[in-house]
Amino acid sequence: MGGYKQVIVVRTDIKMSTGKLAAQVAHASVTCVINMIRKEGKFKKWVEEWEKEGQKKIVLQVPSLNELLSIYEKALNKGLPSCLIRDAGLTELEPGTITCAGIGPAPEELVDEITGQLKLL
Repeated sequence: MGGYKQVIVVRTDIKMSTGKLAAQVAHASVTCVINMIRKEGKFKKWVEEWEKEGQKKIVLQVPSLNELLSIYEKALNKGLPSCLIRDAGLTELEPGTITCAGIGPAPEELVDEITGQLKLL
């Protein structure tokens, strides 16, 4: 088995400042890891291995909410730890706007099956 990585998939059809975008990506990364640590079994082990390897993170893009939700559903159906991030609406976006999705950390080859065709942000 190869290494572990986490992917954050960001919508490009909504306008966010650089700071807002960075915060949303951070929310996705942290939320996925917290959710995984709370579970026993392989997810906790995946986080531990990912941490040992340097916490590899890749930020990718999709052009629409529908494509983001499709990637998210594929990850869930594959059994990968995933989360959707909805903005609180305190600054730039309407409350509840889905901005990004986090996938993993998980084995790279499993993540790539879902996100390998996406472009870097």
